[in-house]
Amino acid sequence: MALVGKQFPNLNVDAMNEMGDTFKLNVLEEAKNNKKKVVLFWYPKDFTFVCPTELHAFQAALPEFEKRNTIVIGASCDTPEVHFAWLSAAKDNGGIEGVTYPILADSNRNLSSILGILDITNEVYDDETGTVQVEGDNVTYRATYIIDEDGIVQHESINNMPLGRNVQEYIRLVDALTHVQENGEVCPANWEEGKEAMQPNAKGTAEYLAAHIN
Repeated sequence: MALVGKQFPNLNVDAMNEMGDTFKLNVLEEAKNNKKKVVLFWYPKDFTFVCPTELHAFQAALPEFEKRNTIVIGASCDTPEVHFAWLSAAKDNGGIEGVTYPILADSNRNLSSILGILDITNEVYDDETGTVQVEGDNVTYRATYIIDEDGIVQHESINNMPLGRNVQEYIRLVDALTHVQENGEVCPANWEEGKEAMQPNAKGTAEYLAAHIN
């Protein structure tokens, strides 16, 4: 179920910070109460391979997001304690030491289940035990959400496990969203900050195509 255009789920989730503090974090409230955009990115597992490269990449870009009035939040289904162990591990040991944004610990999978981003390929009811057994790792895909200041989802995307994200694309999308909000224009293909946008009507489209499409 696509969430674009809808309010992000209103749910408190455990989170961990670099100081080792466990606290409740509500993504919707972070956006609305702080009047900031939120980039929420999910990754499959702590202490794995592609994942730390992404967490460090978002950390390196954190000043750029902050300049754009945007909060970055990481998330997985690991526990807060495992998050802190990973946050305490050095880069040269596969760790994410130096990451300063909060990381959701959705270990009960309440939020990731609502979002529909868990790696579950099948569910089977076992009559003998009276339980539902799942096929798949039951961890999240690489899902990413951009949420505006009113808590509305403006972007969502999901990568499979081996496919790392390009953090610069989310900066570009935040820029595009801000441009739309401030100027009432729409952003064409390959738009970047500083480039010409379009008026959202037939005349605007015709003028843009005439000027930019050979």
